[in-house]
Amino acid sequence: MTTSSAAASGTFLIGGDLPVHRLGYGTMRLVGEGAWGEPADPAEARRVLRRAVALGVTLIDTADAYGPEIAERLIAEALHPYPPGLVIATKGGITRQGPAKTEYVGRAGYLIQCVEMSLRRLKLERIDLYQLHRIDPRTPLEESLGALRQMQEQGKIRHIGLSEVTPAQIEEAQKIVSIVSVQNRYSLADRRHEEALAWCQQRGIGFMPWYPIAAGKLLKPDHPAAQTLHRIATRHNATPAQLSLAWLLHRSPVMLPIPGTSKVAHLEENIAAASLQISDAEWAEIEAATQA
Repeated sequence: MTTSSAAASGTFLIGGDLPVHRLGYGTMRLVGEGAWGEPADPAEARRVLRRAVALGVTLIDTADAYGPEIAERLIAEALHPYPPGLVIATKGGITRQGPAKTEYVGRAGYLIQCVEMSLRRLKLERIDLYQLHRIDPRTPLEESLGALRQMQEQGKIRHIGLSEVTPAQIEEAQKIVSIVSVQNRYSLADRRHEEALAWCQQRGIGFMPWYPIAAGKLLKPDHPAAQTLHRIATRHNATPAQLSLAWLLHRSPVMLPIPGTSKVAHLEENIAAASLQISDAEWAEIEAATQA
């Protein structure tokens, strides 16, 4: 299938006032392995970012922990001054000690510093969507979100979101500040956060699934779902990965997939998933296979 535009995925209003094309781009894979260090090909990383915008992506997800700090810097290097309508969502609250080594830090002073440094690296006066990367069990949620609310009141954050949370945690957070997005691990093959998705859909809260193409890694070749995905994907001249992304867009109107890559060719393949036309009968067949 040919490359299409992310606009084919439809539009969602984050917080009711921030329009984005539903199929976005996540930057964790732009940097080194384990989200640590510089990219293997910095020039290609910048090309990926520019190509994403050219293909209609209006939601780019990043975090200060990617690199750390490197993904945010690359975004500014490649895209600043930013085109109208581009939403850059970033996150804070994780410190990185090495490849795939992290700790959660939710202290108010630290999060305020995180926001200020992200603003500087991204060359922004206000971050449209700032997400608490993880809830720190050692810090009261009211302290962590109170810091972000303070930055919001100062005009440095427009909207606030959460990552890896349960419905109960979202409800607790909503008592402190308005939550407009949730970023949880979710895919066709990994539905551990089904309740959180349902909670968000009922309330019109954006749901950003990370690791959204996990089907290829989690489903073994002899699994009925893998066989079904391959057969239906082949029928549409697509790949199982593209079909997995299309399934996410089909799954819920609040779903905002943010597949990541460090290669332009792979990016174009992902964006093309927005134009897949799958019948209701085929979706039903995929659902039946994954539940088997």
